Amino acid sequence: MRTLTYAVAVSLDGFVCAPDGSFDFFPGGQEIGDTGEYIFGEFPELTPTHIREHFGIQAPNKHFDTMLQGRGSYQVALDAGLTRPYAHMREYVFSSTLPHVVDPHVSVVAGDPMATVRELKQEKSALDICLVGGPTIAGALLPEIDTLLLKRYPVVAGAGKPVFQGAFTPTAFERTQSVAFDSGADYTFFTRASGS
Repeated sequence: MRTLTYAVAVSLDGFVCAPDGSFDFFPGGQEIGDTGEYIFGEFPELTPTHIREHFGIQAPNKHFDTMLQGRGSYQVALDAGLTRPYAHMREYVFSSTLPHVVDPHVSVVAGDPMATVRELKQEKSALDICLVGGPTIAGALLPEIDTLLLKRYPVVAGAGKPVFQGAFTPTAFERTQSVAFDSGADYTFFTRASGS
């Protein structure tokens, strides 16, 4: 069975964006520094297609072939004029407000996100599923999230939207790997604890 990884940038105090949804408080230039080199090499599929093209990244997907996004995360792409930010993968957007067809290559899901994820997990594929951004959809999908990739940056936001937004549902994860960078950022991987 395939797994679902939630990959998200986070501040030291646990926020993924400001109260208004903006995230420009994260340190600039990180994606072309040490953290960028790591992502480009180890997780090239997590870099949006237009950025891959800009940096000449032609590496095949190593871990994921399906990208999930919430409405807010996808809006960032739409505001930039992109209807298919991860064109090198299959894309699903969970939204009850978007038109059914925004782009013929993007599946807009207005129904139950859990049912969709469970179907995707049953598919036969050597690669897994990734969810980027979206604390609301992450909260809704928490029971199906197997792995976390927290890209923690050395900044305190003070307020904003947390990594997960939703009901109080304590869920145990175990740290499996952490990579620290000279810039002060670190990428930490967590796997759902057995029985959680």
